[in-house]
Amino acid sequence: MASATASSLPAAKAPVFRRTTTSHTIDSVSSPSTGNVSPTDEGSPFGSPRASASSTSLSSMGSDDKETSTKDSYGKLIDTYGNEFQVPDFTIKDIRDAIPKHCFERSTLRSLSYVLRDIVYLATTFYLFHNFNTPEYVPVKAARVVLWGIYSFMQGLFATGLWVLAHECGHGAFSASKTVNNWVGWILHSSLLVPYFSWQMSHSKHHKATGNMERDMVFVPRTREQFANRIGRFIHELDELTEETPIATLIHLIGQQVIGWPNYLLTNVTGHNFHEKQREGRGKGKYNGFGGGVNHFDPRSPIYDHNEAFRVVLSDVGLALAITALVCLGQKFGWNNMAVWYFLPYLWVNHWLVAITFLQHTDPSLPHYTPSEWNFVRGCAATIDREFGFIGRHLLHGIIETHVLHHYVSTIPFYNADEATEAIKPIMGRHYRSDTSDGPIGFIKAMWKSARWCQWVEPTEGAEGPSQGVLFFRNKNGLGTKPATVKPAQ
Repeated sequence: MASATASSLPAAKAPVFRRTTTSHTIDSVSSPSTGNVSPTDEGSPFGSPRASASSTSLSSMGSDDKETSTKDSYGKLIDTYGNEFQVPDFTIKDIRDAIPKHCFERSTLRSLSYVLRDIVYLATTFYLFHNFNTPEYVPVKAARVVLWGIYSFMQGLFATGLWVLAHECGHGAFSASKTVNNWVGWILHSSLLVPYFSWQMSHSKHHKATGNMERDMVFVPRTREQFANRIGRFIHELDELTEETPIATLIHLIGQQVIGWPNYLLTNVTGHNFHEKQREGRGKGKYNGFGGGVNHFDPRSPIYDHNEAFRVVLSDVGLALAITALVCLGQKFGWNNMAVWYFLPYLWVNHWLVAITFLQHTDPSLPHYTPSEWNFVRGCAATIDREFGFIGRHLLHGIIETHVLHHYVSTIPFYNADEATEAIKPIMGRHYRSDTSDGPIGFIKAMWKSARWCQWVEPTEGAEGPSQGVLFFRNKNGLGTKPATVKPAQ
């Protein structure tokens, strides 16, 4: 990759972006159309979190006075592309009022039909490959190996679709019934070796603190100091370093995609590491990493409050049952068969989960905030929609294409999310972000781009006062806005 060429690209010519204003709530405020509240306080694994209590009033589009006032408060903020950034200027009420009431309606029967559809895809694919990808029909062994590779890819996509439907359950978007949501979610996620309630509760905390450097639970970027420590450098040396080799970037990406998901569950990698602040004191002496006591399986983990511990145990029970079933199947049919039938598709599921989440929250245009400057509306604007064509919209139920809307109101079911997304774009204005260039190919290319461009976050060079709390991605690869020049400590 020729960094000199890439860095010379005019920032404003990042044509892949459409901008409007974003604010996502993992919201459990009742649907205007149903009148049914699906409350999710921090201690409940049911439904979705309530709207933020942020007192910042960010006006809707068209208010030049408020936009100017916000700009004056923060001065000139520059994102990684070199574009000027402005803090969002609308409210959660603006967003909710713009969404048609029927978009909030959830149909249990319709949601279950998607579960059935995905199971039919899985079962039909298994039947066809198990019965016809045999020496009798495919005599060339190399061809059979290739076909089983195709099988694992297809089953990985279908299983990821089921994962997404369980995700809907975790937000209360699958059904108006908590019982249905949690039984379906627990069964589906357990079958994919996901601790359903444990994930649901940490995911809720992610939605409540998206973009907050000390509270977010997913893909919290390194600060400049943390990145420097990781590579054994002083912070003032980063703007002087040569670029990371492409092979190093590739190795990092492969590791992220292969072990990123189990590593997250086991060690909270990419989540915040400020567990000493846990309100019940459960985080004292605990830290991210192996042996640090922060994971999704231990009821004592500081990710959870004391009254949430029982739900962690229920998650572990679901995993125990799933693992027992897999062991029985392995003993009966052989572990080589199970590796092909289940475990290779399982690795594909892990890949898609990490890739999707990484690209929803990592992009050269996105900000992050220190606690002093973060609020719910600003954090909600720090996500991006992408496009993955038929696979994304049909097999993965739109989780890639409508993520911004999902963070605003997470109880809206996926089959209404496109319409709701279009409804909120006029309100979001320039703060809405989407990268839809080149469809599925563009999605894959974005993984490489984000890995190269987004290495750490820091304030805009010369930032003072509140603007020091608005952070943007920078890198040592000569791509986009240069890192700030930092004088060595005296």
